[in-house]
Amino acid sequence: MDLFEYQARDLFAKHGVPVLAGEVIDTPEAAREVAERLGGRAVVKAQVKTGGRGKAGGVKLAADPDDAVVKAGQILGMDIKGHTVHKVMLAQTADIEKEYYVSFLLDRTNRTFLAMASVEGGMDIEEVAATKPEALARIPVDAIDGVTDEKAREIVAAARFPEEVAGQVADVLKTLWTVFITEDALLVEVNPLVTTADGRVIALDGKVSLDENAGFRQPDHEALEDKAAADPLEAAAKAKNLNYVKLDGEVGIIGNGAGLVMSTLDVVAYAGEQHGGVKPANFLDIGGGASAQVMANGLEIILGDPDVKSVFVNVFGGITACDEVANGIVQALELLKNKGEDVTKPLVVRLDGNNAELGRKILSDANHPLVQRVDTMDGAADKAAELAAAAR
Repeated sequence: MDLFEYQARDLFAKHGVPVLAGEVIDTPEAAREVAERLGGRAVVKAQVKTGGRGKAGGVKLAADPDDAVVKAGQILGMDIKGHTVHKVMLAQTADIEKEYYVSFLLDRTNRTFLAMASVEGGMDIEEVAATKPEALARIPVDAIDGVTDEKAREIVAAARFPEEVAGQVADVLKTLWTVFITEDALLVEVNPLVTTADGRVIALDGKVSLDENAGFRQPDHEALEDKAAADPLEAAAKAKNLNYVKLDGEVGIIGNGAGLVMSTLDVVAYAGEQHGGVKPANFLDIGGGASAQVMANGLEIILGDPDVKSVFVNVFGGITACDEVANGIVQALELLKNKGEDVTKPLVVRLDGNNAELGRKILSDANHPLVQRVDTMDGAADKAAELAAAAR
C-alpha cells in the first residue's frame, strides 16, 4: 500500500524523523488558516501517488495566506500523470542549502534489505542511477542486525556525505530504519533529505510503501487506505476476505490456489485469442476453503462486474475435495437466488484431483441451466471464452 506524502510525513514524525510542520486540506479556502499557522509563507504540494509533481506544476510556493488560497485552487483538481489531485499539503518553508537522497527497501532479487543513498538528491533517483551509478551507494542491510551505528556510518561513508552532516545523516538513517521495520514497510524513501542554512538535516519529502500482508499486526494501517480511489469490486472482495484483483477482460476467474489461478489466466488469455481477443476479467483465489458461503462470496463479486460475460471455476481438489467444491457451487447459486440476485451469466466448471468424479456427478445431478461441466482445463477455458465472446 503506497502512502500519500502527508501520511509518510506523519509516520516519520511519529518515530522521530526530523520533518517540517504541515497540514493537509481539500478546499482552497482552508489554505488561508493553515498558512497563517505555518507563519504566512508555505509550500503547497499536490498529494498524489506518483512522481513528477514539481515538473507538472503540482508544487508551488505561496508568499502569504491569500496567495496560499490561490495556489491551492490552482493545484486542486489538477491531473498529474492520470492522478486527480483531491488534497494538497501545506508545509513550512525551509532555507535549503543541499539536497540528498536516502532510502531503505526490500531487495527481492538478493533476498535482503537494501539501503540506498546519494548526495545528489532532489531529482529522479532513477536518472541518477542510470547516468551516474557511482553517485548512488547501495549497501545491503542484514535483517537481524539492522542499521546499527556502524552500519549507518558505512552507508554515510559509501555515499560520501560531507563530514559536517555525516553524524546527523547517520542518526536519520537509524530512525528511518525504525520506521521501516516497525511499520512493516517495503520502501521508505526521503527525497530530498536536506541541510538547511541553520545546519539542520530534515526529511523534506517522503515516500512509504507498506506491506499489506502484515495488516494483521498493523491495525492502524487500515486508516491509511485511500478508500475513495479503491476499485469498488476490490474493496467489496477485501471486506469478504477474498484475494481478488480486477482486470480488464470478460471471463470471470475463480480458482483455489494462487498458482492455479495464475495458470488459468494464461490459459484463458490464450483461448481468448481464438474468440475475438477475450481476456480474463479478474484474479480470484478462494484458497483452500470452498464452502458454499466462500463460493457465494466469490460469485457475488465476479457477477457484480458488468464486464464479465462468463465465469470459469477451475478447481484442483487437494485438502478441499472436489465434492465439497461442487456442493459449494450448487449451494452458492441457491444462496444468491434466495438473496434476490439473479444469476444470468454462464458458469464453466472444471474439477480435477481429490474426489473429482463425485464432484462432477454432483454438478450433473444438480443440472443447473447455467452451469456447464468441462473436464479439461484447456477445454473449459475455450468454452468460457466462447461463451463470453457470444455475449458481447
